[in-house]
Amino acid sequence: MTPKHKWTFRSRFNRRAFGWRSTMPIKRIREAVSEIKKVARKDMCLAAEGAVILLEKLSPAIELVDSSSGAIGNEVNKAVDELVPIISRAAVDDARRDKWLERLWQAVENDHVPYIESLEEYWGELCVTPERASRWADEFINPVRLNWSRDSGRGTHFKGIIVCLSCLLKAGRYEEILELVDLVPYKFWPYRVWAVRALKNMGEAGQALRYAEESRGLNDNPYAIARECEDILLSGGMMDEAFERYAYEANVKSTYLATFRAIAKKYPHKDKEEIIIHLAAQTPGEEGKWFAAARAAGLYSRAIELAMSSPCDPRTLTRAARDMKETDPDFAMEAGFAALYWLVEGYGFDITSLDVWAAYNFTMQAAENSGKKAQTLERIQELVRNETFGERFVYKILNRELGLA
Repeated sequence: MTPKHKWTFRSRFNRRAFGWRSTMPIKRIREAVSEIKKVARKDMCLAAEGAVILLEKLSPAIELVDSSSGAIGNEVNKAVDELVPIISRAAVDDARRDKWLERLWQAVENDHVPYIESLEEYWGELCVTPERASRWADEFINPVRLNWSRDSGRGTHFKGIIVCLSCLLKAGRYEEILELVDLVPYKFWPYRVWAVRALKNMGEAGQALRYAEESRGLNDNPYAIARECEDILLSGGMMDEAFERYAYEANVKSTYLATFRAIAKKYPHKDKEEIIIHLAAQTPGEEGKWFAAARAAGLYSRAIELAMSSPCDPRTLTRAARDMKETDPDFAMEAGFAALYWLVEGYGFDITSLDVWAAYNFTMQAAENSGKKAQTLERIQELVRNETFGERFVYKILNRELGLA
């Protein structure tokens, strides 16, 4: 038995503890996960008990929170991702683990919004042993068969389908997964992914890859499918094919820079410039958005080439000119000029005169440091003189400074 412990988070997650704003519940979820992980460094069993408690209380506590932005849902999914390994790694007897699973299943059934539905995907992992996973699978397999029967004409989703598939995979009952998924009356990736994983575990990598590709449809997540395909190829040691076919789509992050870093980390054998070239080719018309990634990789010439090939945020370019005007004035000068170029073309969000002056001043400072002040000034004069977009915003701000008035 784990000793009694007073969890700080416990009193903060009472039913409907939070209103519609997501800021505070997100903060409290992060604090709770942090508290549990801190305990896990000393006592994994106690931390696992805390994780079960939090997952039990989580959905009822935040059921009034506005989830339209996706922020609270993403935070809950992240919490589930971090808590599941703590629960599964805890060394406890069968009775305690069975009790945890019963409590977690009750939490899933009470998850009306739902918020913790991603927990179902981990059920096989939470079972720990193939024997326990097999018992859980047996609880649901007949209802799943009935639900997906072509004679019934239903095929509706219910809690227990993903749990069943996850447990069958953990139990090594791959043929039954294929048989079950074959009954689904429509293509649906959250179900078909388990057949892909079963085929992969059976050593049928090629068939798994084809099955995954055939799962693409209007309502399926192409990024999730790409991640699964990439994993199949990486597991088979086909690094180059994985990179060419799936690296971008499987590793898309919230920013272009974060995407580049994720791919560079996953494919350390790939030259960074090769990665940048590949990524730019995947996003035709948006090559300039890879400027920050190329700059972070130290590929300054490539960064300028990208910045001038398609629209790039003028503020990003201006910051580069500001930061590098002393250490690499040639690069800073070109970055600043690119900022002015796209400002003249009318790009940028909520642009003010301060943005224009910053781009101009940092460009000229870099040019002076590079010994190219005169020719840079001529380039800027020519650029601004020929501005035609809108009401010639940049021209109105700089014309006197440039002697164009």
